[in-house]
Amino acid sequence: MGSNKEFKAVFLLPGLLVFITLTIHGLEFYQLNIAPKFSEQQRLRKDLLRKQCGGINQSLVNLNKIDLKNFIVDDKHGIIYCYIPKVACTNWKRTIIALNHDEPYPDPQSFKSNLVHRFDRFKLLTQFPMPERKAKLKHYTKFLFVRDPFVRLISAYRDKMQKYDQYFYDGYVRVILQRFTNQRNLTVNYNVARKKGLRPSFYNFIQYIVDPRTQTYAFEPHWSQMYRLCHPCLIEYDFVGHQESLQEDAQELLKMVKLENDIKFPPSYENMTSADSVMDWFQSVPLEDRRMLYRIYEEDFQLFGYRRPTELLDD
Repeated sequence: MGSNKEFKAVFLLPGLLVFITLTIHGLEFYQLNIAPKFSEQQRLRKDLLRKQCGGINQSLVNLNKIDLKNFIVDDKHGIIYCYIPKVACTNWKRTIIALNHDEPYPDPQSFKSNLVHRFDRFKLLTQFPMPERKAKLKHYTKFLFVRDPFVRLISAYRDKMQKYDQYFYDGYVRVILQRFTNQRNLTVNYNVARKKGLRPSFYNFIQYIVDPRTQTYAFEPHWSQMYRLCHPCLIEYDFVGHQESLQEDAQELLKMVKLENDIKFPPSYENMTSADSVMDWFQSVPLEDRRMLYRIYEEDFQLFGYRRPTELLDD
């Protein structure tokens, strides 16, 4: 693909003229190519969102009332990505970093995972004035990727409770161990704790999430409800991807934005959790706690089309 020439686009909002730097590539996409390129799967996913959000008025008027810190803006290609931790966000961040280099784009896998999560690598929607945020949300291609909520919790537990760093040890692991295992006088050093094998069980982690004390505060993003991070009933997404069909969905999205020949989405090496292994993980969790957990994440299940796991919730 040739280089994308920048130009100034003017959008009229009530009482305001908003000047936004766009690209010919991005403008061509959202003016001409969004609707024709939706697959049947995308139509069904977006129809479900509209149906589930039916009682909620989708309006950018309320934009100042929500948290937009998970929204990454790529002005070069007219893209906004709402990232959800534990849903391929490392590889999507790698891809966006690569896309903001000169062509030919570097291999996204060349960017180390411990560096891609630094906020200084991205433009966040929160960095723009409110009129510009609204204009970008109206005219850019907006996408997110979601995942079975309980499988995402298992992934979060394995990553942040079993392989914790100092941040997660101080803020969560020590709290969980003290609250649910009655351990006292715990070391302050996470390396010492890991060497001693100090780790909450999966059940301890679930106990923490369903604890009313936990729910008085915003959840840590790795286990926060997906709808709370990306607000699908307020923001009308152009593409809704699923972790369960990650490679196919990633290719479809890149094709939609005419980048499929310019960059390759990285392969995923994470072991996908099967239905049987989900059952194994939840064996230690009492039925009532499973039901409480489902109520916490029920909107995610319903909004994004994941079936209610009856094998975990029914007698």
